[in-house]
Amino acid sequence: MQEIERKFKVLSDQYKSEAADSHRIVQGYLCRVPERTVRIRLKDDKGFITIKGKSDDSGLSRYEWEKEIPTAEARELLRLCEPYPIDKTRYEVPCGGHTFEVDEFHGRHEGLVVAEVELSNGDEPFSRPEWLGEEVTGQVEYYNAYLSKECLRGKK
Repeated sequence: MQEIERKFKVLSDQYKSEAADSHRIVQGYLCRVPERTVRIRLKDDKGFITIKGKSDDSGLSRYEWEKEIPTAEARELLRLCEPYPIDKTRYEVPCGGHTFEVDEFHGRHEGLVVAEVELSNGDEPFSRPEWLGEEVTGQVEYYNAYLSKECLRGKK
């Protein structure tokens, strides 16, 4: 399945009062080379394995495959992941006909907050909530796979 999304910095914590739901997520990477990433995720009490292909030149689109796996298996696989798993709270914020996923990072990236919106095509219009800041789509340093090995404290 092809994933099309745009990513933004977040200007304020107003998204929290607009959120319809939130989840605690811990994820690690078995593989994070430019051509593909293989991610293991615990989202609350559910486990997932995800494979993502390389982004297109604009950073808007890439192949994504995800499958739910037993929680115990996800916990075991997280032990095999490369150092520095991501720890974040994801807020699901409806806006217009879309839902923004706002990730508030913990631990090494405490204070970093980014929002993503999935689209059906790269030109699809969408409403912009007032807390949405600078677009960072295609900037590799805001990819979770990059964050799992580097620290962005100065880039918030």
